[in-house]
Amino acid sequence: MKNCIAKILPLYTILPLISAFTLNTLIYSGSMSICKNWHHYDFTSAFDRMVPVIPEWVYIYLGCYVFWIINYIMTARVHKDDPDGFFRFITTDMMSRIICGICFFCLPTTNVRPEILGTDFSDYLLRWVYSIDQPANLFPSIHCLVSWMCFIGIRGNQRVPQWYRIFSCFFALLVVVSTQVTKQHYFIDAIGGILIAEILFAWNKRIHAYVYVKHFFDKVNGILKNVLEKKRGGYA
Repeated sequence: MKNCIAKILPLYTILPLISAFTLNTLIYSGSMSICKNWHHYDFTSAFDRMVPVIPEWVYIYLGCYVFWIINYIMTARVHKDDPDGFFRFITTDMMSRIICGICFFCLPTTNVRPEILGTDFSDYLLRWVYSIDQPANLFPSIHCLVSWMCFIGIRGNQRVPQWYRIFSCFFALLVVVSTQVTKQHYFIDAIGGILIAEILFAWNKRIHAYVYVKHFFDKVNGILKNVLEKKRGGYA
C-alpha cells in the first residue's frame, strides 16, 4: 500500500495536503454556518450588472474541481526532492484560507442571483449549483484563489511540460470567467482571490514562514512513522 501511494504522491506531502483540504472545509463551511444570520454586504458593481449570465460556463465552474486535484498532486510530485518548495506552496495555501476566513467573518458578503428559466442541461445544472451553494462567502473567491494556486504551484517548474503550464494559466483564467458569467461571484471577488494568492506566495519567498510549517509536519510525520513501525513490529 505504501509503495502504491508513493507512486502517486511523495509520502511527506500527504498529511500537509489533507490538512490544507481540512482547513479549507472548516473555514468555508464553518464561517458560512456561523455567519448565516449576520448582515451580509452586496458588492455588486455596474460592471457586474453588465456581465451576462451564460449557464454553459457551469461546466468550467464545476470542472475546476478535477483541475484542482490534478494540479495539487502534480505540485507535490514535482517537489518530490524539494521539500522547501512544496512547503512554501502549502504554507501559502493555508495562510490564504486563514485570510479568507477573516474576510468571511469580518465582511460577510452576498449577491442576488438571477432566475434561471432555461430548459437545457446547463440550465438545470446551474440551478442545482444555486440550490446547494448559498450566496455567501463571496469575497474573496476561493474558486479563483485555488485555481490560481494551481498555476502558481507549477509555474516556472521545468519538470512540468511548458504546454501544461500554459494550459494551467489559461484554465485558471477560464475559471475566473466562469465565476462571473454563472453569477457565483463578482469581479472584486475574483481579483481579491488572485491577489491574495500572489501576495502571500511572494511574501513566503521573503520571510520563510514555511520553515515552521515544514518543521511541524516533519515532526508529525516522524511520530506517525514510529507508530506504524511499532505496529508492524507487534504483528511480526
